[in-house]
Amino acid sequence: MSLVVMVALLLVVLHGRSFVNAETDPSDASALRVMYSSLNSPGKLTKWSSSDGGDPCGESWKGITCSGNRVTEIQISGLGLSGSMGYQLTSLTSVTNFDISNNNLGNQIPYQLPPNVQRLNLAGNGFTGGLPYSISQMTSLQYLNVSHNQIQGELNDMFGSLSSLKTLDISFNSMTGKLPQSLQSLTSMKKIYLQNNQLTGNINVLADLPLDDLDLENNQFSGGIPEKLKGIIQKSNSNTGSSGPAAPSPPGAPPANKSAQSHKSGGKGSPSSGGGRSDSGEKSGISGGGIAGIVISVSVVGAVAAIFIIKKRRKKSSMDIEKLGVQPFALDSPEVQDIGLSQASSATSMKDSETPTAVSLTPPPINPHKSFGGDDISVKPIVRQKITRTAETKAVQYSIADLQVATDSFSVENLIGDGSIGSVYRAHFDNGKVLTVKKLYSSELRNPEGFVKMVHYISQLDHPNVTELVGYCSEDEQHLLVYEFHENGSLHDFLHQMDEDSMLLTWDSRLKIALGTARALEYLHEVCSPSLVHKNIKSENILLDADLNPHISDSGLANLMADVDQGLNHNIESGYGAPEAAMSGKCTTRSDVYSFGVVMLELFSGRKPFDSSRPRSAQSLVRWATPQLHDIDALEKMVDPSLNGLYTVKSLSRFADVIALCVKTEPEFRPPMSEVVQALVRLVQRANLSKRLYSNDQD
Repeated sequence: MSLVVMVALLLVVLHGRSFVNAETDPSDASALRVMYSSLNSPGKLTKWSSSDGGDPCGESWKGITCSGNRVTEIQISGLGLSGSMGYQLTSLTSVTNFDISNNNLGNQIPYQLPPNVQRLNLAGNGFTGGLPYSISQMTSLQYLNVSHNQIQGELNDMFGSLSSLKTLDISFNSMTGKLPQSLQSLTSMKKIYLQNNQLTGNINVLADLPLDDLDLENNQFSGGIPEKLKGIIQKSNSNTGSSGPAAPSPPGAPPANKSAQSHKSGGKGSPSSGGGRSDSGEKSGISGGGIAGIVISVSVVGAVAAIFIIKKRRKKSSMDIEKLGVQPFALDSPEVQDIGLSQASSATSMKDSETPTAVSLTPPPINPHKSFGGDDISVKPIVRQKITRTAETKAVQYSIADLQVATDSFSVENLIGDGSIGSVYRAHFDNGKVLTVKKLYSSELRNPEGFVKMVHYISQLDHPNVTELVGYCSEDEQHLLVYEFHENGSLHDFLHQMDEDSMLLTWDSRLKIALGTARALEYLHEVCSPSLVHKNIKSENILLDADLNPHISDSGLANLMADVDQGLNHNIESGYGAPEAAMSGKCTTRSDVYSFGVVMLELFSGRKPFDSSRPRSAQSLVRWATPQLHDIDALEKMVDPSLNGLYTVKSLSRFADVIALCVKTEPEFRPPMSEVVQALVRLVQRANLSKRLYSNDQD
């Protein structure tokens, strides 16, 4: 063999090896391709592609750094990007630096983020809502910057596992409430920037942290400064009201005065690369005499934010409509002008009235507070409701005689159904009112003596989507509960036991039922204090009234019964139970989220959660459906055939995205119900817009 041939063969081998090494891990490449296709204006992402052959590492995609075949850094700050980041970011397990700051991504911070990230910079994107729970699971996180957004609500108690965190920047947002106790766990913390929010309470939880930089300016803290912090918090006169920091810059725009808004910890491209300094260049802080009496002036910030929100929504409205596959309004049309005015009013009063929480889909240019039937779908602030077991009951006490008369001595004609904990009867009272009586099996009661106390507890639940406990009876060792009556029965009956003459559930009605049920669970989990885990979410326990509004029944009953696991085991066997509940026998709020995801699958497919009459591979609804939830073609084959195609494919896809999150195998990756609610609110709004535009076209 000649020398020339040998050299040629060697070059071929070396070239082939180089090409193999350059190929990106398939899961990383897929996540970035999905991200690219989800962005509205990715033109500045040079070399990026949504095609299957796209190779981020081998083709040196802009902002992407690799080690071997794994993506380790994503730095795409300040590129004017809008849209969303896709749904596969959790598969980027080798990414340690994720910087998307100074873009126009807006809406809620996505729940799915690279799980092992060390530096996370989401600043300056116009994000609303709250911080996603997934951040609390990022145990490697060292730097977290979400400044210069529009984040609202309380700072959640989510820092217990973030002992590596060194820098926390939540400045220039609209966060409220007290500092959470879990901040005490941040044993590596050096820099905290909280300025320009609406935080309250004292700062004692920060006293023992090894801080060398702390900014608390322009909040509503009260109480004195802990002795250990007095050397860190420097004096500033910016709280006097005579002068203050400039309003935060709009997303995508650099700060008006970089030198004035730049702290030492800011990363490259961070729009808040240092919100910890005042206009004079000194560190902002509060006076050494204490924090009491600090007053925030937010009217200017609110007005600027309101104007920006209106302009931004008008600018993006045509994009949102185009994504629905319909023709947009002209931006100067009367319809859009009216919408803009209503949104301006809403935005201006936002801090005084409604404070939207987590949102995950772009709001379309419609009235954001009306659903298909005119029902209120506005996003209300979550205010904790203290539930005590000793409070005086709101429920009426009935006698056995009263209930015997109302149910015709619990006749078979009035029997609605039998469950694992009791029988349910229809009850007609003399005043013409119809109620439901649940006659509990006394042998199943955990503590008969505590029955009345538990009734007091349950009677305090107050939500339009939670079945109201009207009364009770505890007499002659019999225990009965009296609930409001819902004439359309259960969701299970509607989906699985209707005949040809029965009313079918439209896609709009299914969205409405999903949203109402989600709101009920959000109330039980995040409003009630302490949180109430239902433990038995299933379509049989979702009752429908005359307008097909959903009402969750049996809330709190799991705590009444002696054998709680009996109902739990039934839930698992019937296909609703979360995997961790099957292993540990314990339910949590995240287990309820899983069960709710199964109910959504029922609404989507019209199939039972477990059906032994089907082939083995299709008996479990979750196992059958999960691999197909991100396949558009498969979704149209999976959807309930009784819908007869009366839906939009995009609505199916977004609904399926929510399902996929709820039925995650790992409970920590399931979103809290507040985030589910916001996703469904936006889905309903988009569907409402599509319906409205279609109606206009027909006219």
